[in-house]
Amino acid sequence: MPAGALTSHMDVAQMVLYAFWIFFAGLIIYLRREDKREGYPLVAERAGGEAVIGFPDVPEPKLFRLHDGSIAKSGRVDAADPRVTPAGVALGSPFMPVGNPLVDGIGPAAYSERSNEPELTLEGEAKIVPLASVDDHFLDPRDPDPRGMLVEAADRVIVGTVDDVWVDRSDPMIRYLQVDLNEGGTALVPSNLATISGALRRVKVNALVAKQFADVPATASATQITMREEDRIMGYFGGGLLYATPDRQEPLL
Repeated sequence: MPAGALTSHMDVAQMVLYAFWIFFAGLIIYLRREDKREGYPLVAERAGGEAVIGFPDVPEPKLFRLHDGSIAKSGRVDAADPRVTPAGVALGSPFMPVGNPLVDGIGPAAYSERSNEPELTLEGEAKIVPLASVDDHFLDPRDPDPRGMLVEAADRVIVGTVDDVWVDRSDPMIRYLQVDLNEGGTALVPSNLATISGALRRVKVNALVAKQFADVPATASATQITMREEDRIMGYFGGGLLYATPDRQEPLL
């Protein structure tokens, strides 16, 4: 037999090729299973809305040991059916909200069901807190102080006054503006969706119109915010960029 031959019909190069094919097929199946950890099982648009998984099957959830010793599972958190309806009769038609999309978490207002616990610093303290509750942070005097400024909605209606700011103690910056609403209660406004004018002493929030501020998701605590509450608030304001007014849902041209 020639050099490198294992039998009269098989040699080392051929075995290496077969091993590569088997490895590559296994890699494809492994990666395909891993990408099914998010969003599966799918829900078919056909009558009945049966689950669609396909091949390969969805893998078993991964387990994560958290800093407090508890165990968390990966995978989708099943929630109530979204309040939407197809815009057309053809399969694949876009869905349109049937209620208040900002409250229902539709489209850009969607949020993740993250842990209902506050995010912590390396020292184990709540990461995002009101400035009034800490004595080791302050606002740079060279920047405009938003506290006391009027808050103007997208429809140019004054909805309240900024009475505090919530700061990030890990990345020193303002995360939220706490607004004392004229209609009662408070609302946290994401700082990246607010335009602060020091000259006019006014904060402009184009994401929402005045009447929508009353339904901004509230926090359970007055001194800290959980990760789930953060996602809900950000989703509410983010959804307003599309759903706040009917004309925002229309094409630009």
